[in-house]
Amino acid sequence: MVSTTFTTSRRTAISVLVALGLVGIAMVSLGATGGLPFAVKPVAGQPLAILEEVPGPETGPTCAVDKRYVDEETFGMRPDVVDAWNTLRAKAKAQNITLCVNDGKRSRAQQQREFDKAVERFGSVEQAKKWALQPETSMHVKGIAVDIQPLNSASWVDKNGGALGWCRRYDNEKWHFEYDPTYVTNGCPALLPSATGN
Repeated sequence: MVSTTFTTSRRTAISVLVALGLVGIAMVSLGATGGLPFAVKPVAGQPLAILEEVPGPETGPTCAVDKRYVDEETFGMRPDVVDAWNTLRAKAKAQNITLCVNDGKRSRAQQQREFDKAVERFGSVEQAKKWALQPETSMHVKGIAVDIQPLNSASWVDKNGGALGWCRRYDNEKWHFEYDPTYVTNGCPALLPSATGN
């Protein structure tokens, strides 16, 4: 009787392990083919992967130096970007400058909502593209961009951030900065007039 119970328990345990193994194989296969929404997508030329579907915070606590803005967490950004942000923020703090992340990481869905709001606000897709990008081209979705407020803090980053890899990218967005380690050695690229480049 004990032998039969032991054999049945052993078969059940083996069946469960086999089933879990098959589920694991299926998930890896789906991830490799892009069948899973949270599959890791490698970025050409970069060792780390970006989960473009991972949402960032929708809001955050009030910015300590300007109550009109929030200060979001950096959740969802690439680890190297978070490290670079923390370094930038510490350097600013040493000079009595407070940097608030008014907006950082966004998922594709969050970026689409931002773009849709811009279309509603500006009246057309073409006008909206000057102020918001569609998900497939947004650096917020890739987890390497932050919108810094207040504007005097953003101005400090514009002058000092390049040495740490943070550069403003658009002439019409004094708050939008992107991180790229090559900016440290190559300098900041020329500003584009707007997110669409014109």
